[in-house]
Amino acid sequence: MSFSSGILADHQIETLIAEGFISSDEGLEALQVQPASLDLRLGTKAYRLRASFLPNGRAVEDCLTDDVLMHTIDLTDGAVLETGCVYLVPLQETITLPTGLTATANPKSSTGRIDVFVRLIADGVSRFDGVPDGYSGPLYAEVSPRTYSVLARPGDRLLQMRFRSGKHTPTETLDFSVHLEPLQDGLIGYRARRHSRVLDLSKIGGHPIRDYWEPVYAQNSRLILDPDEFYILASKEFVTIPVDRAAEMAPIAPDLGEFRAHYAGFFDPGFGCEGVEGRAVLEVRGRDVPFVLEHGQPVGRLVYEVMSENPRSPYGGQGSNYQGQGLKLSKHFG
Repeated sequence: MSFSSGILADHQIETLIAEGFISSDEGLEALQVQPASLDLRLGTKAYRLRASFLPNGRAVEDCLTDDVLMHTIDLTDGAVLETGCVYLVPLQETITLPTGLTATANPKSSTGRIDVFVRLIADGVSRFDGVPDGYSGPLYAEVSPRTYSVLARPGDRLLQMRFRSGKHTPTETLDFSVHLEPLQDGLIGYRARRHSRVLDLSKIGGHPIRDYWEPVYAQNSRLILDPDEFYILASKEFVTIPVDRAAEMAPIAPDLGEFRAHYAGFFDPGFGCEGVEGRAVLEVRGRDVPFVLEHGQPVGRLVYEVMSENPRSPYGGQGSNYQGQGLKLSKHFG
């Protein structure tokens, strides 16, 4: 099987599914396939770990020794994953990557916006969120809720996977900055409330904003980030992803050190197109010491990459929760 170089589009991912390169004992659902990615689903159990790890040449299951594994949790009827804990969840999907086809993973937008830290792990692979060509086997999600404990069930989708034919070849970049002047009703963002109630991952629009978030209002075009607090902010710039491109958010200055500006980074082809302007939403966490952010301060970079083919259904159609977004919380709040 061969594809033109670039990120695979929805119909190409469907071809991989049809030919058995992506499979699941539970079958795959149509809405798992996005314009340039595949949503991955949690399985029926979670392993509570003492610490995160990488398999480094071993099968992931072989790494679950007594000094790493604390206990196993049945997710069948739903179970709470606690704040500050590390879990490993086998995913429902398995993949086989032919020569020349690699895969990368990223938290879904809704995952990043509720401050759940998620990374992909694969058998024998010595890095997170990447799968080399020739890989054949299971996939796992490392899940660590940072602010809210979450109620998880089989089928919940926290990660998404992109498939790349050929080498990673960026075509252009866009640096973007933070918006700290009044947006909606004088707001510039939200700060997460600590010690909130459990957040149900499958309950869309069913969580009152006031129970989970404190509004942050504009003040002198600046914001002091408190250490280890989590904020939702927006980019000053509007973002457009043409239908023949995909993009990923990357830190503009990894050595900055005082804050992290994103957790979820994939932008699909069609985002912000057809006259529907949208900003990048920033998931910001302060580190170590209080830090002053100023309006227009650079915080990130979008790295664009060519699509292998244009998607059949660009972003903005069915299942697109964030088209035309401004300052927007995850779909769980209403």
